[in-house]
Amino acid sequence: MTSGETTSPFISSDELAHAIAEVAISKKGDNVTILDVRKQTSITDFFIICSGNSDVHVKAICDTILEELKPPTKPWHTEGLENRRWILLDYVDVVVHIFLQEARDYYQLERLWADAITETIDETAAEEPEG
Repeated sequence: MTSGETTSPFISSDELAHAIAEVAISKKGDNVTILDVRKQTSITDFFIICSGNSDVHVKAICDTILEELKPPTKPWHTEGLENRRWILLDYVDVVVHIFLQEARDYYQLERLWADAITETIDETAAEEPEG
C-alpha cells in the first residue's frame, strides 16, 4: 500500500480515513484522531482512533460507520464486536480503533505510534463544507 492506492475503486485511503472520522464525530465519538502511519509501517496507511463513553456508545459508533460505508467499502476484518471495549474495523489501508476510554488509556496506541503524523478531528472540522 502506498499513497495514492485506493481502498475501493471509488475512494483513496486518505479520503476513507477522513470519511470515517467524520462519521465517528457525527456519533459524538470522543478525541477522534487520524494517525498517518505510511512512513512507520507497510501494513496500513492510516489508523483512526476514537472513544465512546459506554459499551453501547462504542457499538453505536461502529454500527454507524458500517452503515454509512456500505459496500463496496466494507471492512475486510472486524474484532471486538462482542465485548465492545475495543472494536477494530480493518479496511486494509485504514484501520479503525473504537475504544472505551479506559481501554484507550490502557493501550495508548497514540503513544505507541508517536512518530506518526497525527490529526485530531473535531466537530467544526467535520462540519466545514469542502471547497
